Amino acid sequence: MADFVLTAEQRRVRDEARDFARHKVSRQLLLDMDAEQVRYPRQYIEDLAAQHLLGLRFPTQWGGRGLDWSHEVLALEEIGVLGASLACLYSLPSIVGEAIQVFGTDEQKGRYLAPVLAGKLTVAEALTEPRGGSDFFGATAAMHREGDNYILSGQKRFIVGAEGADLFLVYARSSAENSGHKAISTLLVERGPGVEVQHVYGLMGTRGGGTGRVYFRNVAVPVQNLVGEEHAGNDIFNQMMIPERMTSAAGALGLARAALEIAARYSDRRKAFGQKIRQFEGVSFKIAECLTRLDAARALVYETARCIDSLGNSGFIRRMVSEAKKFATDTAWVVVNDAMQVMGGIGYTNVYPIERLLRDARLMTIWTGTNEIMDLVIQHEYYRELLAGSPSARDVESDAPNAAAEGEKIYE
Repeated sequence: MADFVLTAEQRRVRDEARDFARHKVSRQLLLDMDAEQVRYPRQYIEDLAAQHLLGLRFPTQWGGRGLDWSHEVLALEEIGVLGASLACLYSLPSIVGEAIQVFGTDEQKGRYLAPVLAGKLTVAEALTEPRGGSDFFGATAAMHREGDNYILSGQKRFIVGAEGADLFLVYARSSAENSGHKAISTLLVERGPGVEVQHVYGLMGTRGGGTGRVYFRNVAVPVQNLVGEEHAGNDIFNQMMIPERMTSAAGALGLARAALEIAARYSDRRKAFGQKIRQFEGVSFKIAECLTRLDAARALVYETARCIDSLGNSGFIRRMVSEAKKFATDTAWVVVNDAMQVMGGIGYTNVYPIERLLRDARLMTIWTGTNEIMDLVIQHEYYRELLAGSPSARDVESDAPNAAAEGEKIYE
């Protein structure tokens, strides 16, 4: 994003995150995570907290900076150049913190949100199950109340950060009688007796982020750890669409930008047939196309951030965050593929990090709701907006010579 469109505070936040990505994260950590020699980089979270980069949007009372989404996406893009694992781990305090900040009690904020933002507690969101991922209401993990506790049983899988998490935000079925929107509740579950984490996945990419399976075996969770109202997990889930999808979208921008810069610099060095390969239109036009896609994705992500800051949550915002997530992650996938194509065979080797970024980018189109689910949300909210009111500008449908011809507009 061009500096002149940013405020001084936005530039400062971006530059702090850029400096962190450049100087505070070692090359060796990235290599060790991808080689699965590091399963969960807890020190990385602590280092982010030490730089006051966690939870930028949350009130200063709990350790945040009291900023907004227009600032957070700038930081997320810079962290995104590190790849999907570190970008996701950076995002988890923002994602889990959203539930606590919006729906939690002050006691929960003091007990959990503040130490999360201080890097003293690590977190993970436990939503996906073997029974289903996109089918939120198909959750089979269950909870019931016994005295001053809820007893939680079930399992979750594909949980990023599970390996090192001290605290889980868990969605569980809380009603056998109700179905759908009134059947799910949300709990804050501390790691302890009955909570078992298995690191079982050999991932194609996005390695080292502690992705695992979590078993809850009759875990006693204090009733004061219920987030929001009982059976109101759907409300929390709808709110969580915002940080889940915005963090994915903004992180994808950084990943794509990194791949594009590598390929463009390579094309200015590599020579073939007596000239730099950037002088061949087959190469330079790919760079142009990728840059255009990336700038368009960034514009959508940043505009969505401003909309959230101004409007809060609504059907329109759910559409916008779904568009941002879909377009930015699809763009990252295309850009990294084209970067590899520009570089030819060397891009397919581990001489350059393009192959790692390609493996990372693939998951981004799947997690936090597949991009097909994004399409489902986008069209649903658009039709609802469109059909609820009159045309947005003028009734262009009538601007045709035979618009009113009798018997022509037959719909059944």
